[in-house]
Amino acid sequence: MHQLAESELIWQQCLFAFEEPSIDGDLSTVTRTWIDEHSWIDYAPRWLHGADRVFAELIALLPWSQREVTMYDRRLPEPRLTAWWNTASPEAEVLPVLAEARATFTRHYSRPFDSIGFNLYRDGHDSVAWHGDRERFELEDPTVVIVSTGQPRPFHVRPRGGGASWSWQLGQGDLFVMGGSCQHDFEHCVPKVAAAGPRLSIMFRHNLAE
Repeated sequence: MHQLAESELIWQQCLFAFEEPSIDGDLSTVTRTWIDEHSWIDYAPRWLHGADRVFAELIALLPWSQREVTMYDRRLPEPRLTAWWNTASPEAEVLPVLAEARATFTRHYSRPFDSIGFNLYRDGHDSVAWHGDRERFELEDPTVVIVSTGQPRPFHVRPRGGGASWSWQLGQGDLFVMGGSCQHDFEHCVPKVAAAGPRLSIMFRHNLAE
């Protein structure tokens, strides 16, 4: 387990970001973009209020770890830190506002969101390569919800195997949802950048609790 202190990270706090955390439970600010006939993106900037407070509390509370991956026949550390929560865990919900968000997504998208993954990109060197999420191996049309806190970072989506991409700058409480056939027909990434403050990605997933 990687013990990470908030003091290890320096980020530019956004105005009013340390207010009491709250969400738009009606998802009234969400706009949907169809990226092909069967795949769509929902996006709502600054959907999570008090995003910097959520960031700071999760940094302090979560049991961060750095997994290893096999690349070129070598075991290498992933360029990010991760943590995980699901409904099978004996612990209570990580934060009350995340419990409220999970219930909102379950109701709105008619999916049993039962787990939350956390990815911490500490600086511009941390990243994740092009991929589709693993739900695609189990579910016909999985819906993946991301709430981004911390400094905005580029988030790219492109057709599987290559092609022109769409880009968003996600952070500071932005809500981003990939639905329809996104995980089957498209892939996404968070690329390395020359310089960046830390970004914490909160990913709500369904049908993954053990």
